[in-house]
Amino acid sequence: MDFASIADSMIIKVLISIAGVMIVFTFNALLAVWLERKISGHIQLRLGPMEVGFHGALQSAADGLKLIAKEIITPQGVDKKLFPLAPYLAFFPSLLMFVVIPFSDKLQVRDLNIGLLYFFSISCISTIGIFMAGWASNNKYSLMGAVRSIAQSIAYEIPIILSILTVVIITQSLKLSEIVMFQSKVWFVIIQPIAFIIYIIAAIAELNRTPFDIPEAESELVAGFHTEYSGMRFAVFFMAEYTNMFLISAMATTLFLGGWKGPVLPPVVWFFIKTYAVVFFIIWVRWAFPRLRPDQLMNFCWKFLTPLALINLLVTAFVMKLF
Repeated sequence: MDFASIADSMIIKVLISIAGVMIVFTFNALLAVWLERKISGHIQLRLGPMEVGFHGALQSAADGLKLIAKEIITPQGVDKKLFPLAPYLAFFPSLLMFVVIPFSDKLQVRDLNIGLLYFFSISCISTIGIFMAGWASNNKYSLMGAVRSIAQSIAYEIPIILSILTVVIITQSLKLSEIVMFQSKVWFVIIQPIAFIIYIIAAIAELNRTPFDIPEAESELVAGFHTEYSGMRFAVFFMAEYTNMFLISAMATTLFLGGWKGPVLPPVVWFFIKTYAVVFFIIWVRWAFPRLRPDQLMNFCWKFLTPLALINLLVTAFVMKLF
């Protein structure tokens, strides 16, 4: 096979991978928004969207068309270069994170040896987009939301990293497919329940969702860092939030819930069932708990969650060393 044929084959694989990622991304964005509305509706003893499609199934698509049709407004006084760039800087890292997600043993864009490190390294970039949006908006509420987001992200990255390090210590690997294969007999949620709980709590905080939605606190900051955004720029922030929610749930499935492992059903079906079970829990938490104060949020992280994660990590290392 000559060089041209190899190059053509690689280009085809890349295009197929991009198409697959975009299909999953689009499907998840529409489904997650619909689930958010329906779950919140039933929690609050109402029906949620019902008119557009069966049980409002097409409501998300209708809202997407509405946002596409809306005028994009750039307020006076904003940073003309950073303001339009910020939503995309917050969004594009989400697409890059799809690369290492193992949907099944045969469905993964790239199985990197440092897949776990790659995933969480790329995830940090979106925070820069949030801060850029707050700074460039020339709005004190947006800036306050952006500063809160940076403080919250830095704080809760520590317990989330400490929780996944327990899995790394047990498996001696950063390769996501190997971590899934290691759970063939027992899931890590059974071996490491404390690490799983810490991961979920810290992940909700990283997503800026209730009860940790301090950067977007409507009662205090209007809408936080995206107050000045409209049309598709606002929609990009919205899509980034729900894409990140799916990705953080997919990583929980991979690290703690056995990944694609399961009986009877195809592996990829099991992966999505587990992932959306975590998504359901995250949505349920939003509509069941009140927002914390900023001081409560930081105290909970530094005084409780981080010490607990560190103790759990040390215990795991000690047990692995002995046995």
